Amino acid sequence: MLVNRANIEAVFITLKTVFNKAFSVAPSLWEKTTMKVPSGGSQNDYSWLGRFPKMRKWIGDKVFRKLSAHKYTVANDDWEATVAVDRNDIEDDNIGIYSPMAQDAGFSAKQLPDEIDADLKNNAFTQKCYDGQYFYDTDHPVTNANGVESSVSNKGTSALSSASVAAVTASYGAGRLAIMSFTDDEGRPLGLVPDLLEVPPALEATARMICESDKLEDDKPNPYKGTATYMVNPRITSSTQWMLHCTRQPLKPFIYQERKAPVFVKQTDPETDDVFSRKQFKFGAEARAAGGYGLWPLSYGSTGAGS
Repeated sequence: MLVNRANIEAVFITLKTVFNKAFSVAPSLWEKTTMKVPSGGSQNDYSWLGRFPKMRKWIGDKVFRKLSAHKYTVANDDWEATVAVDRNDIEDDNIGIYSPMAQDAGFSAKQLPDEIDADLKNNAFTQKCYDGQYFYDTDHPVTNANGVESSVSNKGTSALSSASVAAVTASYGAGRLAIMSFTDDEGRPLGLVPDLLEVPPALEATARMICESDKLEDDKPNPYKGTATYMVNPRITSSTQWMLHCTRQPLKPFIYQERKAPVFVKQTDPETDDVFSRKQFKFGAEARAAGGYGLWPLSYGSTGAGS
């Protein structure tokens, strides 16, 4: 093939089509537990998470919610996946070898939110959220209607178990009870009901039994059947960690912050230094995005490691 601008452009249009097709069909999990928040700058401020308004009876003047004193910002990161195309491969009509790379770049670009989401969950016991505590922690500060501050926990250590009623109640049941017991800063129940159990591959069978089986391992009736669906996340690195989420609220436990959605990019000018010095054209994907922690009452996490 003659290496001119028209032929080069045609080659990369083909690669972009392959990229876009792979992007459109790639699976993703993140939307179930994570809300996408658009970003218009280098970072977003989430201080509002600490004082989100809830409907109350209107008696006298309205009560205005002030932003929390906590400062919580999420800065955007740059992301890329780049492939170099040798000019000789264009001359020799050998461009087909790059189609799998374009497919993989498109697949990877679509799953960027899943990567960011999994990183949040894998580090949720050691990274802080808007209230200055770890996202999964035993001492989130909560103030009641009288202004008295106490500590509330959305963290457990019990291994997820379907061995018996006692075992499932001490693990899954404890997480469910914790979420359903959370109150606002006036002491009113938040009315949260968890509906998604998220586990690593090692706990798939246990999660399936808890959510779907009529009976537990000891052949006794399962009191928690149908109380949630389950999701297996192969990106969870701990084999014992499990999480219980509320996913039906307008807000979700985790944040995918998007400044620039993944896009196909190319460098096809035959006059560039890369082409002159290294006979290389380039294509790939670029994005600007980051992850953050949303409302901790919407999720309960256990290390599964015991006390």
